[in-house]
Amino acid sequence: MSKVRSALTIAGTDPSGGAGIQADLKSFQEREVYGMSVVTSVVAQNTLGVTDIHNLPVSFIEKQLQSVFSDIEPNAVKTGMIATVDMMEVIAEILKKQSVHYVIDPVMVAKSGHNLMEEPSRKTIRDVLIPLASVVTPNVPEAEILVDFTITNTEDAKRAAKVIVEELGAKAAVVKGGHLTGEAIDVLYDKQDYHFFKSERTNTKHTHGTGCTFSAVITAELAKGKSIVEAVAIAKQFITDAIHYTLGIGKGNGPTNHWGYRLKSLPNQGGE
Repeated sequence: MSKVRSALTIAGTDPSGGAGIQADLKSFQEREVYGMSVVTSVVAQNTLGVTDIHNLPVSFIEKQLQSVFSDIEPNAVKTGMIATVDMMEVIAEILKKQSVHYVIDPVMVAKSGHNLMEEPSRKTIRDVLIPLASVVTPNVPEAEILVDFTITNTEDAKRAAKVIVEELGAKAAVVKGGHLTGEAIDVLYDKQDYHFFKSERTNTKHTHGTGCTFSAVITAELAKGKSIVEAVAIAKQFITDAIHYTLGIGKGNGPTNHWGYRLKSLPNQGGE
């Protein structure tokens, strides 16, 4: 048996299972990498929204990270919800000592509109974490916060991706087009060229955890040795299927279907 590849997620929780660490671990499993997790915040949330957040002590987050890296060094790491400056700084110090791919899902606002990141943290993610990143995966609202201008079309998304790479220091950035109109076009910039990943939209409200899942699949594919372009292409198809073959559960914006990509080969499997 070949060496098992592993991936680590550093993020908050979702007890309803659709987003956060729970979604990341499901994605890692589906993409056949060994998943590990470090919890930053315990979040009381479901498909209807967030009701409370408990941030773990930074010293305990550091101990979790040391437990992982001292035993099973991951082949790739992703971060999701990191609520405070202190959390970001301790994560950055540990990542600086590692030679692994690092994917940032800059989780700032929940789908319900709840603010998940303190204002000072937004500056710290730009100045401290993004320069360490292999890939940054903002949606349009998150990209607008990072680059400080409005994004209304694909040309704006191209400009934003380039700013995140050439001015903020990431190796690559993919600005997701789900919040724009028309085809869902994700724009990847990798210092050398632009790459565009298109998909038809599915008419569904069940999109809880899409950002977490998308970035987790990229992380898994990088852990397996795929290039950034290959990893993003696989993640785009994975999340497109996860949205299309909806589970239809939850009273609000329900979760995506993490085994949706497997349903294409089965008869009579349609979306919502």
